[in-house]
Amino acid sequence: MVLRTTRIAIAALAAALVPAPVGAQQKLVEPPALAEQVAQKKLPPIGKRAPEEAQVVTLDGPGQKIGRHGGMLTQLMGRAADIRRMSAYGYARLLCYDRNYKLVPDILKSFEVKDGREFTFALRKGHKWSDGEPFTTEDFRYWWEDMALNKELSPGGPDREMTVGGQPPKVEVIDKQTIRYTWEKPNPFFLAALASATPMIIYRPAHYLKRFHKKHAKPDRLLEQITKRKRRDWVDLHFNRDRMLRLDNPEFPVLDPWVNTTAPPSERFMFERNPYYHRIDVEGRQLPYVDRIAVTIANPKLIPPKVGAGEVELQSRGVTFNNYTLLKRGEERNGYEVRLWKQSRGAQVALYPNLNSTDPEFRDLMRDARFRRALSLGIDRHEINQVIYYGLGKPSANTLLPDSPLFKAEYATKWASFDIKRANALLDELKLTERDSRGIRLMSDGRALEIIVETAGEEAEHSDVLELIRDSWARIGVALFIKPQTREVLRKRVTAGLTVMSVFFGIDNGIATARTEPSEFAPVKDDHLGWSKWGAYNASNGKAGAKPDLPVGRQLMEHYTDWVKAEDEGGKAAAWSRILELHADEVLVIGTVNAVPQPVIVSQKLRNVPKSAIYSWEPGAHLGLFKPDTFWLADSKEGS
Repeated sequence: MVLRTTRIAIAALAAALVPAPVGAQQKLVEPPALAEQVAQKKLPPIGKRAPEEAQVVTLDGPGQKIGRHGGMLTQLMGRAADIRRMSAYGYARLLCYDRNYKLVPDILKSFEVKDGREFTFALRKGHKWSDGEPFTTEDFRYWWEDMALNKELSPGGPDREMTVGGQPPKVEVIDKQTIRYTWEKPNPFFLAALASATPMIIYRPAHYLKRFHKKHAKPDRLLEQITKRKRRDWVDLHFNRDRMLRLDNPEFPVLDPWVNTTAPPSERFMFERNPYYHRIDVEGRQLPYVDRIAVTIANPKLIPPKVGAGEVELQSRGVTFNNYTLLKRGEERNGYEVRLWKQSRGAQVALYPNLNSTDPEFRDLMRDARFRRALSLGIDRHEINQVIYYGLGKPSANTLLPDSPLFKAEYATKWASFDIKRANALLDELKLTERDSRGIRLMSDGRALEIIVETAGEEAEHSDVLELIRDSWARIGVALFIKPQTREVLRKRVTAGLTVMSVFFGIDNGIATARTEPSEFAPVKDDHLGWSKWGAYNASNGKAGAKPDLPVGRQLMEHYTDWVKAEDEGGKAAAWSRILELHADEVLVIGTVNAVPQPVIVSQKLRNVPKSAIYSWEPGAHLGLFKPDTFWLADSKEGS
C-alpha cells in the first residue's frame, strides 16, 4: 500500500537525520561572545547548554565551508512590526524543508507518520528555551489543552490544520520527549503547516505563559499583572504576553537562533545569539556563527538607496529588480555583491478580477470567462518583460514555474498571447459594441468601461506595469485607472466587495509538488483578492462569507476535495492537473511575467550565502531555507 510505503520512507529519512548525541563524543566550542558570561557563572558552559542530541549541520552546499563565530549583521525593515520576519529568517521549525524541498526534522529529533493520520514526534533530549528552561512535551500539552481548546483564548477552536472533517486529533503525551497526534482520517495539511514560513506553532513556553493563564496563576497575582500592563482581562493579558511570532516581547523565550533584546517602540532592534540553540556544526561550534543582528527601521522608500550605500551586510526585503541599476552602481565602491535569485511567484504582477464585487454590472462582466480572456489577450507581456524587467523574466499566465513537476507549457500560454483582434472579438461577442468619443466601450447601463485597479501602493513596479497595460487595453476599448492605498485598506475593500479589480503578486508557490496543498488555487481561505467571500465561506464551514455561486468556484472546491481525499501521490497529482487546467482556461487571475530576478545583496565579507537560488516565501521562507545561522563574517582579505 502506498501510504505504508510512504510511512516507511519518512521514518527512514527521519532516522537517517538523527545526529549522534554530542558531548563526550564531540568537543563543543564555546562562542567567544558568551565566554565572559560563562566565566562569571551567568551562563552554564556550552556542554550544559546545547542539547545532548543536538542537530549536527553538515555544510556541504556549493561554496559552503565551516565558519567562525563573531560579528554583527545589519538588516533594514520598513516598519517595526516587520521584525516578526526574523522568525522566517532564522527558520527554526519542528521540521523544515531542506534544499531539495523535502521535509526533515529540525527542532524535532525525529518524526514518524503512519497511514497519513498518526504522527509521532520525538524531541531532542536536553533542549532548552532561550532562557535556559527545558523544552518538553509539557509545552505542547499547554498549547493544545490550555490554549487551542480554551474557548476564551480560542473561540473559533483549533487551527484549520489541526482538524480533519471538523474533528480534532487525539493527543497523547507519551513522555517528556515524545508526543503523538492521531486523526481518524489522513491529515495532509499538518506537516506542511509546521514547516511554513509563517508556521502553525503547536507549542508554547508553558513555564512563562502559565503566570498569565487563569487556570494556573493565583488570582491576586493575575489581577496584579492585568492592572500593571493595563489589559482588559486575563485573555487580553495572555495575548499581550504571547508573542511567539511577533517577537516584540524581549521576555518571551524562543527557540530561534537569535533573540530580540529590544522592547518597542524603537527604530533599532537588537537580536542576540541564543545561548541554548539546538544546532551545531561538525566541528562542535554552536550556531549561529554571527553573534547579533541589528534590525534598523527605515522608510521603505529609503531602503534601496541605503542598501546601495553599503549600510547592510545582507538584504533582500525592501529591494526589487527595479532597484537593480541603483544597487549595481554602489557594488564595487561599497563592498557588496548583487546576486540575482529567481523568484518562485506565478506572476510578478497579477490582476485579480473581483468575482464577489457588489457592483452588479462589473460583477457580471468579471464573472464571464470571455471578458477575463479578452483582458488577458489585451496585455503585451513581451513589452512588460522587456521594458520593466530587461527581458530577464518570462511572459506567462499566473501559474506554476517549469521548476515544478506539475508544470505544463499550456498552463503558461493559454489566453496569454498578445492578440488585440481576438480580444476585441470577445468583447464584441459580449455586446460591448457601443463606444464613447474616446473609443472606450460602454457597458449596458451606459457607463464607460473604466476599470479602477486598486493597489496596495507598496511596489512601484505594479504601477509601472499597469501603465503599460493601460496603453494596450485602450486598443480594445477598455480604460484603466490606478488607485493606490495601504494594504490594510485594500484588504478591507476587497472583503466588502467594493473593488472591481486589484493588483498584487501572483501565486507565491510556483514550485509546488503533488503533495503541496493547492490552497492558492481554490477558494478555501478569505485572503484571496478575487473570491474573498467564497474563501470565507469555506474557511468558516459556512458561518461567514458566501457560498460559491459560479460553476467554476464549485468545480475548484470539488477538485480541491479530491486532492484532500487522495491517498497517494498519483491521485493528488491528478487533482492538481484538473485545478491547473481550469485556471488556465478560465483566467481567474490574470498573470503577466514570472521568474523575475530578486536582488540579494551580500557583503564581500559574508560567507555561505548561495550565489544563485530560488527565492521563495512558501516553501523556504526566502533566505531561511539556506540557514542564515550558518552564514559567517570573514576578514575582507579572506577569499570568498
